[in-house]
Amino acid sequence: MPPAPPPSAQGTPGPAVVPSTQGAPLTPAGLPAPTPQMARPIPPAPPGAGFVPQSAQGQPLRRMDDLRGERREIREGGTTIIREPDRTIIREGNRTIIRHNEMDRFRYGAQDVRMERRGNENVAVVVRPGGYRVVTVTDDNGYLVRRTRIMPDGREYVLIDNRRHWGPGGPPPGPRGPGFGTGLAVGAAVGLGIGAVMLNLPPPEVRIPRERYIVETERADPALLYDTLTAPPVMAIERPYTLDEVRYNAPLRDRMPRVDLDTVTFESGSWELDPVQIQKLAGIADGLNRAIQANPQEVFLIEGHTDAVGNEVDNLSLSDRRAEAVAMVLTQQFGVPAENLTTQGYGEQYMKVPTDGPLRENRRVAVRRITPLLTGQAQAQPPQ
Repeated sequence: MPPAPPPSAQGTPGPAVVPSTQGAPLTPAGLPAPTPQMARPIPPAPPGAGFVPQSAQGQPLRRMDDLRGERREIREGGTTIIREPDRTIIREGNRTIIRHNEMDRFRYGAQDVRMERRGNENVAVVVRPGGYRVVTVTDDNGYLVRRTRIMPDGREYVLIDNRRHWGPGGPPPGPRGPGFGTGLAVGAAVGLGIGAVMLNLPPPEVRIPRERYIVETERADPALLYDTLTAPPVMAIERPYTLDEVRYNAPLRDRMPRVDLDTVTFESGSWELDPVQIQKLAGIADGLNRAIQANPQEVFLIEGHTDAVGNEVDNLSLSDRRAEAVAMVLTQQFGVPAENLTTQGYGEQYMKVPTDGPLRENRRVAVRRITPLLTGQAQAQPPQ
């Protein structure tokens, strides 16, 4: 595992501000095209502040009430694209997803960032504290191809390789992700195909006790947290899946046990974590660090969820930002390598307790191991 980053910059003034990318063309993947500002490290901010997007006028947006007025909406046919300063929300039929650029987390506190063009691929090289490099390769359409960690001594660890899914023939032709078509600027129509990554999978058959399938941190000791974070899937994984397939298919994700961080809470409309909430992440951070120490190629998904109070778009954006804020604290405060984490918000789509009212159990962040889903190399754990 890479060395832990230096102590947090408690005295650093102000939050980690992320400039708006609404003016950048939108790639077919639903992410902004690379810009020069993406090739700069983001200075550390006080722990728990999360990223603060900027308005078109350069003002910081620290709460959902501020962010709501900065959205730009595009409609064409049955597709709606909502662009926030640092995120894209895509609605197609009865499906809505949110996209964000994970490079921001890798650039946060980095020593150096380089953007390179190699053939028909874009390569981002981020030098993290400790001198190791995180290399992220995307194609012309903005889709993730590969992510690796290269240590100072030259050792390379493959974290995500979507080529495993493509097979020897390479990537499939045409659209294959949340967005497809041509990358167009704000104000122009963009064709999207959420269905391209949606899989027709049944819910998994869970044959282990529920208390070991869904583990709540409030009741879990360190041994149970570690066991859950290293547990095999509850059913066999028949092939490698891409990261987007994992992100956007609940029956696939549900093949892996999860840990619900039910002790961590946020203020209404906010994605900041106060010092009390930060310390509640110590247990899960220890489990993650132990798991990554045992296997440096592990990848964990940090999921954000809300209750059904409020509108769908607000909840989706808020949950995505809260998942990201938790991942940032795990790295900045507890030394969990940023590149071993990926984040995704789901809003009110997967409530733990179905209800239209406010409920703490539904306002949660969850963590699950997704390595077996990405590699397709794990067998199911036996019934207990």
